[in-house]
Amino acid sequence: MRRTAALLILFGLMILASGLILFPGLFPTGSAARLPQTVSASEGHGFDLADLDATCKPCQDFFQYATGGWIKRNPIQPEYASWGRFNALQSHNQEVLRQILEVAAVSKSTPGSIEQKIGDFYAACMNTDAIEATGLKPIEPELERIPAISNLAQLEDEVAHLQSQGTRVLFSFGSEQDDKNSQQVIGGARQGGLGLPDRDYYTKDDEKSKQLRDQYVQHIAKMMELAGDTPDKASAEASTVLAIETQMAQASKTRVERRDPEANYHKMDPAGLRALTPDFSWDSYFRNVGFPNIHAVNVGQPEFFQVLDKELKSVPISDWKIYLRWHLIRASAPALSGKFVDENFNFYGRTLTGAKEIQPRWKRCVNATDRNLGEALGQKYVEKVFPPEAKTRAYEMVRNLVAALRSDIETLPWMSDPTRKQALAKLSAMKLKIGYPDKWRDYSAYQVARDSYVLNLERGSAFEFHRELAKIDKPVDRNEWGMSPPTVNAYYDSNMNEIVFPAGILQPPFFDASADDALNYGGIGAVIGHEMTHGFDDQGAQYDAQGNLHNWWTPEDLKNFKERTACVEKQFDSFVVVDDLHENGKLVLGESIADLGGLTVAHMAFDRTLAGKPEPAKIDGFTAEQRFFLSFARIWSTTARPEYERMMTTVDPHPLPRFRAAGALLNMPDFAKPFDCQAGDAMVKPANQVCKIW
Repeated sequence: MRRTAALLILFGLMILASGLILFPGLFPTGSAARLPQTVSASEGHGFDLADLDATCKPCQDFFQYATGGWIKRNPIQPEYASWGRFNALQSHNQEVLRQILEVAAVSKSTPGSIEQKIGDFYAACMNTDAIEATGLKPIEPELERIPAISNLAQLEDEVAHLQSQGTRVLFSFGSEQDDKNSQQVIGGARQGGLGLPDRDYYTKDDEKSKQLRDQYVQHIAKMMELAGDTPDKASAEASTVLAIETQMAQASKTRVERRDPEANYHKMDPAGLRALTPDFSWDSYFRNVGFPNIHAVNVGQPEFFQVLDKELKSVPISDWKIYLRWHLIRASAPALSGKFVDENFNFYGRTLTGAKEIQPRWKRCVNATDRNLGEALGQKYVEKVFPPEAKTRAYEMVRNLVAALRSDIETLPWMSDPTRKQALAKLSAMKLKIGYPDKWRDYSAYQVARDSYVLNLERGSAFEFHRELAKIDKPVDRNEWGMSPPTVNAYYDSNMNEIVFPAGILQPPFFDASADDALNYGGIGAVIGHEMTHGFDDQGAQYDAQGNLHNWWTPEDLKNFKERTACVEKQFDSFVVVDDLHENGKLVLGESIADLGGLTVAHMAFDRTLAGKPEPAKIDGFTAEQRFFLSFARIWSTTARPEYERMMTTVDPHPLPRFRAAGALLNMPDFAKPFDCQAGDAMVKPANQVCKIW
């Protein structure tokens, strides 16, 4: 259970697939100014004037000005809940992966090789005839285990078994770095066990939430009917599931509460676990998952486990069996026959996100292969698309951004020397991973065959579950990656104090090795800066250079920091999503701080590249400074369905893309200058309202 701050959480894509972001100009002193020369768009390497909305003034709505043309030409595709630059690049990557997988699927590969595993996995997923013919049979052995449960001990045994097979019931358990000893891995137990995306779906009393709960109950009943139950029985079972999950949701912490690492750190030994949940046997659980000698577990939300412990006794065993059966069917549905796939998508895709159609089968199978065999598939992907020169250029940009952030920290007027020393030490210790791992993951223990797609998924879940648990009580492997190479995303890990950029995102429009610095610094430069400043956002700032949860701030500096971040929180609270729904400033605070810090640092680094040089030539009438900000805005080119925006506002710590672009730019006085924005323009904040951290 890796704690990361990612550029983007592709939650909606995961739902759909399951049914589910790194360089303006100065003349040297005393030099004569020269009029910049203009070059053609063809030399602009990916910047297209048609992406702009010329009917909109940049100082009134820069997001619309910079992205309106692209959005108009790129409507949301029916199988997506939103469509933007991330989706477009991911779709491109999917095509590349599809070619790799289709070749592997028809090749005669050595048994046990990565080619055999990815080929057989993909082939089994694409074999719809076999999947339709078997219906519910692939999970019948699992379904038959549940009715045999007759007491609490057997219930707990089945919970452990289902979790090890990929069915997320009751709670979440895995491995994590010890927040206060980052060199060591311990167990991690967290709240979970819900079928809706978040506890708020169960606790809110507005009409929309009530309607969604009703639709969830109807969906459960339909799935139970498909599994063979009568309509009356299925309806009663659905009500039972909702009642159990509602109790669990009411005991769960909100997403904002879970953003406080100190409040979610409760390291316990076996005796502490026994005292916490006297009726749930952790000793038995550890034996059942195959790791009986786990000695230390961080219980993220003890109150949840206390309530769950009581619920295990108060709720009849017969009701718990209904709950387990539902979650087994729910987890398996995307891999079963068409009627299960369609009904699963009908709720988790169409109802929750507004998507109109399910993704084509091949896309779902590509995504599933990447989730289960990401570093095996990633090896083939890197060989095909990621040349060494791209990695070299990315490293060069990172070094420039680190230098810019170091210079900024050294001169921050609100930070004292003791805190400054610690901040610089943390920046110096920050590790960088680019493209792909130095050592690939070993999948030899993961048996993949063409016999059954469901069984491949179960074996994959078991492989990953046990791989994670095998880390507990061992030193941290600092070479491990948390994302596969084709992923269009990036992340910062507080415990590892590292920033990670998979090869998948190191492509246009984010990064182009042949493009001018303005585009690259405004695009991937802002992404690199984003991940770097996650180390100093409201969460990351609580961790030291070694990745330990430890306060390294003086009281006065911490007070100043919190006052400045409160400005960002207030700003995002004011953004209206739809109707009376606003962004949750506390929930999106870390990402919003990182967006502002990333853009600020990227702009500083870009300035440094031009110091002492003639002003770069205009391209299509735009200065390098203007192109920097246009490049930043265009990476957020996105439009989304209202249902999806509602969901993401509830569950996602990232603001919606249009607010990410505007929020950062509104706090950048350097943005107003190249576009000649004046006081009173919508994109110009009064000076006393500008949020400034870096």
